Amino acid sequence: MKERVHLIIKGDVQGVGFRFRAIEVARDLGLAGWVRNNPDGRVEIVAEGEKDILQNLITWSKKGPPAAVVEKALVTWQKATGEFEAFTVKY
Repeated sequence: MKERVHLIIKGDVQGVGFRFRAIEVARDLGLAGWVRNNPDGRVEIVAEGEKDILQNLITWSKKGPPAAVVEKALVTWQKATGEFEAFTVKY
């Protein structure tokens, strides 16, 4: 059964390759959704897939790529809508 996770990542997470790497990780996991930089300096991710696979994305997001400094990852579980076909950058 598919689920949706909404993540807000706080810290030094913009300009360090976080979005680029998040796309790679999500696609490698077979997830669909999007990632974007928010004006307040946080990174936001919405992803859909199997819960155990989404947990892998959450675990990665709490650390991020090597240049990132993640202070906090806010995780909200939601019902999947099936609206995404791929994982992309949202502007």
